[in-house]
Amino acid sequence: MDLRNIHLQQKKQHSHGLSLTQQLFLTLREKILSQQLLVGSRLPASRILAKDLGVSRNTVNSVYEQLRAEGYVNSREGSGFYISEQLPQFDRSPHIAKGKPVQDWPPLSDYGHQLLKRSGGHGSKPKDIANLPFSVGLPDFQAFPIKIWQQLIRRHSDRPVLMGYHSYQGYAPLRNALADYLNVSRGLKCRPEQIVITQGAQQGLALCAQLLMNPGDTALVEEPGYSGARKALISNGINLQAVTHGDNGINIGALSEGEYRLLCCTPTHQYPMGGILTASERLQLLQWAERNRCWIVEDDYDSEFHYYSQPIAAMAGMAERTPVIYMGSFSKTLLPGLRLGYLVVPEHLVGVFVEAKAFSGGETPLLTQAVVADFIEEGHFYRHLRRSRKLYQQKWEHMQRLCEKHLAGIMTPVAQSAGMHLALVFNHQQVDDRKVCQEFAMKGFGGSPLSSYYHSSRSQKGLVLGFANTSEGERVKGIKTLSQLL
Repeated sequence: MDLRNIHLQQKKQHSHGLSLTQQLFLTLREKILSQQLLVGSRLPASRILAKDLGVSRNTVNSVYEQLRAEGYVNSREGSGFYISEQLPQFDRSPHIAKGKPVQDWPPLSDYGHQLLKRSGGHGSKPKDIANLPFSVGLPDFQAFPIKIWQQLIRRHSDRPVLMGYHSYQGYAPLRNALADYLNVSRGLKCRPEQIVITQGAQQGLALCAQLLMNPGDTALVEEPGYSGARKALISNGINLQAVTHGDNGINIGALSEGEYRLLCCTPTHQYPMGGILTASERLQLLQWAERNRCWIVEDDYDSEFHYYSQPIAAMAGMAERTPVIYMGSFSKTLLPGLRLGYLVVPEHLVGVFVEAKAFSGGETPLLTQAVVADFIEEGHFYRHLRRSRKLYQQKWEHMQRLCEKHLAGIMTPVAQSAGMHLALVFNHQQVDDRKVCQEFAMKGFGGSPLSSYYHSSRSQKGLVLGFANTSEGERVKGIKTLSQLL
């Protein structure tokens, strides 16, 4: 965050009688209220800002403490000051644009109004997603082989062929490497020509919603389940029907016969509860889809992280010509910031998926694809997965011990020996899990309320905690902090 554009008047005759401390406080407060400084963003260290503005460090510290006292910023031990998510209500601006009332602007679409309502009304902006300890979906950044990654980037960064346009379907060497990996590791029987590279899994879900369903059709989603799937479907005018989960994942016995066009599921590690469908259950699910002429979107989001057994083969490879669209990404196995995913689709649908991607999102960045292709081809990907699997198993076991020690009688872990997160259910369901998450975040920890993964109002209360990107000390402190909050 660069605040060197702040100008303070050192001489009293030019400062309207305001001290340097008052000037800086009012300037920062205005930047926060006008959303020039975004919610969740970190203020510069006092030493750095003092040097940039030519004032004493005591002046900056005094201003930061005043901002904290009035609710504009929060302090996190050992980390600094962050813009508060809950600003003082009396200071909130009623308009997004100064000088023009919101109602005088041209209107939004019906879908735009739905999103505006969800975001909290006029003047609000999407919250920044902080990479806090226990945030769900984050791999261990410290364990990532960054030196090898940088070498591969340097290798490809000056290649002219990667500076222009290439293919909407995706970089051919990456599709070749992916086909080999999926056929060996996940039991698929796919060809590179069946793979479509996407900008993350979310674009893959959006393409499936656009091409496999019409507005007003009904899709089946897991309950609880991945909210990204619900968002992709709802944004395309799709009606949702929730399917409850059983001990191993989606409750196949609860699937009724009917005119359903699509089912989204996570059979290898149910999200977020962690169940794993057996091979026989997967075959039952495929038979149901065949009978009902229903597409299955198989989200294989973290299948590599099973700790005491090999993962069961993906449904997409269990039988010939199954009505399955297989979806994966590199967000968990590499880095979420890559925004790189893929679909494996039946050969007769490749053309229409590529055309739809061209219409909606264009090409996926070539340099990223080339680096990932070499990362896989040269064996770095497999070595990284082996190391990560061993590391995450140790963290998973540590989480289990901590929960037994500090949360016994308060929360019950839904223990499955797989994945990068742990779901915990409150023993007393009257607890407000969203409020607990907010209070936990104020202490510097992430996590998600379990109720947010439900489509219907009949939700369980609990927390979903990601442990992959945590240190041992953070896990100990976080679980102790959670116990104290409860």
